[in-house]
Amino acid sequence: MAPTAVAGGELIDNTSALALAAEVLRTEAEAILQLSEHLDHAIPTVASRLASTKGLVHITGVGKAGLVGQKFAATLASFGIRAFFLHPVEAAHGDLGRVAAGDLVIALSQSGESEEVLRIASAIRPLGVTIVAMTSLATNPLANLADYTIRLGDAREACPLGLAPTTSTTVMMACCDVLAILAASNKGVLPADFAANHPAGRLGRRLAGVDQIMRTGRHIRIARKDETVREVLLRLGGARRRSGAIMVVDETQGMLRGIFTDSDLVRLLERGRDQMLDRPIGESMTVNPTKISSSATVAEAVDALRARKLSELPVVDDLGRPVGMIDVTDLIGLLPGDFEEELP
Repeated sequence: MAPTAVAGGELIDNTSALALAAEVLRTEAEAILQLSEHLDHAIPTVASRLASTKGLVHITGVGKAGLVGQKFAATLASFGIRAFFLHPVEAAHGDLGRVAAGDLVIALSQSGESEEVLRIASAIRPLGVTIVAMTSLATNPLANLADYTIRLGDAREACPLGLAPTTSTTVMMACCDVLAILAASNKGVLPADFAANHPAGRLGRRLAGVDQIMRTGRHIRIARKDETVREVLLRLGGARRRSGAIMVVDETQGMLRGIFTDSDLVRLLERGRDQMLDRPIGESMTVNPTKISSSATVAEAVDALRARKLSELPVVDDLGRPVGMIDVTDLIGLLPGDFEEELP
């Protein structure tokens, strides 16, 4: 068996490597589980302060804790909380000017003894800011400087040497995620708010509103229930970039009552029911079709199309009147991969 990993200076085989990998994961998972059973009581208070602070939120830390802090700040920002990473070394050389009265500073240090972090915490103490320490224990120099301390416990590192920050940083990041999610919940962050902070990439496209991608105006076809199929086809045949589906509305309020697709037309002709072409389209339509609100997200539209294996999805306003149409071909181009395995 080919050697693939190194332990104690010697190559180890695949079996031993996988056993070590599993042990690392178990060690870190057990530490997170233990934290979940002994959560610090300061967590809800700190999360509430994160959600309600009028100033800026500064996350600081050095080394591996600093890298966790950068991710924490980015997660908070994604929820619309104005959070920034404050590097303790750069802060000592001028960046401390970013911190002002009313701000919230969260300092990350497993030992609570990081010299760079302690220097900054001491410097900002007189500025009228709230300081939160996230550290292993409640009794260390950093905790003594803080208004609130979130204790993580003394986790056993997954590193075989017991030296490299592994379990400790995993637990710290998990606790940061807890604070971010609780703060977002307290703040009442909605999917639309989250989408506003993610305009690019696949996530941004999935969180976008259907009103941004649906076909409208000349690109959709709407008919009254009492119009004949032939009248509708002649009247709407020239629409540009049109959907194959015709949304059928009632004669008075214009509310969506059904849908008539190209497949419906083909079935009429294949079954020799040509006479239905001169009957009201309401007699041949699919009644009460699946539809989606104009306030829904693209992700919700994708889920509806996939779950019901549809090709077209009408979009309606609050009164149930059609305002647009989503065609599956548009989503294939917009979100490649979502419909690769199963197409309607």
